[in-house]
Amino acid sequence: MGPLVSAKQLDRVNGYIEKGRQDGATITAGGNGIDGPGYFVKPTVMVDLAQNSALVQEEIFGPVLVARPFDDIDEVIKAANDSPYGLGASIWSNNLSQVHRMIPRIKSGSVWVNCHTALDSALPFGGYKQSGLGREMGSAVIEHYTELKSVLIHI
Repeated sequence: MGPLVSAKQLDRVNGYIEKGRQDGATITAGGNGIDGPGYFVKPTVMVDLAQNSALVQEEIFGPVLVARPFDDIDEVIKAANDSPYGLGASIWSNNLSQVHRMIPRIKSGSVWVNCHTALDSALPFGGYKQSGLGREMGSAVIEHYTELKSVLIHI
């Protein structure tokens, strides 16, 4: 796990962890920084947070994961889409048939299966909703750097 980008981001991520504690989260792993040079936070896993918690609703951009139980797939899809953000989602399952039915229903720019943040420069990357505009990488990125022009000439 690499460092965060700045002291400001370190403070932001630690603020989210503290907010989780205040909201009643159980921290099952991590939960604090690492002493020494650099901007490191131990990978943190939290449980017992409500859907409307800031840690569930917002993009933290740090090594913090909120795990929530579910009883059925429709409940999972509803919870996954109940956020103003949609940069990436990951599904962890051995049931690939069920995963394939879930993927089109998740409003996210990327969906990883049994991994997270794996990137391929041939594939477009970007988010839905408030998680970005347009796509980076892949052939889709060319649209950001070009303007199309139609020319019709009657002779």
